[in-house]
Parts: sequence; structure tokens; C-alpha cells
Amino acid sequence: MKNRSAALPAPSRRGFTLALAALALGSALALAVPARAGSEAKIVPPYAGTTPAATAPTETAVLAGGCFWGVQGVYQHVKGVSNAVSGYAGGDMKSASYVIVSSGVTSHAEAVKVTYDPRQISYAQILQIFFSVAHDPTQLNRQGPDHGTQYRSAIFPTTPEQAQVAQAYIAQLDKAHIWSAPIVTKIEAGKTFFPAEDYHQDFLVRNPTYPYIVWNDLPKIEDLKRVFPAAYRPEPVLVAQAKKAG
Repeated sequence: MKNRSAALPAPSRRGFTLALAALALGSALALAVPARAGSEAKIVPPYAGTTPAATAPTETAVLAGGCFWGVQGVYQHVKGVSNAVSGYAGGDMKSASYVIVSSGVTSHAEAVKVTYDPRQISYAQILQIFFSVAHDPTQLNRQGPDHGTQYRSAIFPTTPEQAQVAQAYIAQLDKAHIWSAPIVTKIEAGKTFFPAEDYHQDFLVRNPTYPYIVWNDLPKIEDLKRVFPAAYRPEPVLVAQAKKAG
């Protein structure tokens, strides 16, 4: 989805396990690399259907769009979002760990659970941001430099209404031919979300010079600010803050 300079290969999540372990122990990697050359965010139309009226002060959406660092980072900058947690969805509790999921042999996808105020932002608007700037929904079992079913594009609806909106919106966007390839996003209902390890939470905010973040994820934040200026919040909401508030 993202353009990169040919002078330097784009960093991948693969092979970063040892670096992640070091970061978990408090050692930060501060290697500067050139910014991405350009943006390929798509300006997608809003959902044409109707969404149910809000009946609760908060709702949740669970989305998978490649590496959860970037997806989490995007939604942490969205107005109306009170928390965005990186984790795993699609598989069972036993296999919900980074070491196992990153092997690519589980049913899990790296996912993000977004808690939001439906009076400020609707589920359909959450999905509009998902399809427009959070990831490329036409990439099958991969996202950018990352390959494997754990990086698939998927929506895990938490209610039948969410499933209906997601299905109708995908059909609407496919019919509009916004991308040259069809949307491959799967709707996977009835799946449990499992939070990821602490060192994955708020990763983009805590490690803005990490090569993978610079290449693949910081541009998404800029895309959010440019494409959805009314929804953009400069100060991100953090998992650490939400835990203290709770």
C-alpha cells in the first residue's frame, strides 16, 4: 500500500522479535530512516446506509488490518475514541500470544479493539477510516512488507448490526471500484478478542523513530490528519491512560 524509497529496503516485522524483546526491557531503538516518499490513502465515500441509533455511551469495534501498531496508532488519534488496544482475534485463548501468532500457524489476526462514543463517531465512520487510511483492504493475507494470515484484513463484528453494516459497506465500496482490485476484507463474527502483550501497547507513540514505524505507520497518521481533519485529534489516547482512568 505504501510507497518507499528504493535506496533502502522497507523494514518488516519479520526478524524484529529480538528487538521487541529488548524494547520490552526498556531499551529503545532510535534509528532514523527516510520518510515514505508518498501517500496512497484512498478517499472513500461515507456509508450510504443507515446505522442504528446509539443506545449505550460506549461501543467497541474490532478490526484487523496488518500490523496492529499502525492500526492502533491511527485510532488513538480519532476523536470520540476512548481506547484502542492491540491484540489478537480469530483464534483461541491458548494461541493468543505474539510468539505463536507471528509464526503464522494460528487462526488469529493481529487486531485492534476500538472503544468509542457512538454519539461522537459512528461505527460506519470507524469503518470509513479503516478502509481509507488504516490499511489497504485489497491485499490478501498481507499488508505492506508483512505476509501471513495473521496480517489479513478482517472485521470482527461485536453485534449483528455491525456485521450488517460492514457487509453492506464492503459491497458499496466494491461497486464504486475505488481500488483496481477487489476488497478481500473478511467479516468474521463470533470471535473473541485477546489483548496483546504490554510491550505492544502504545507502540507507535512510544517508539516514533523505530524503522518499521517510520516507514509504514507514521504516514498513516499524516493521512488521517489530511483526509479526515475533522476527526483528527493531535494528542493520542493511550492504553496506559485508559488503565489509570479505569
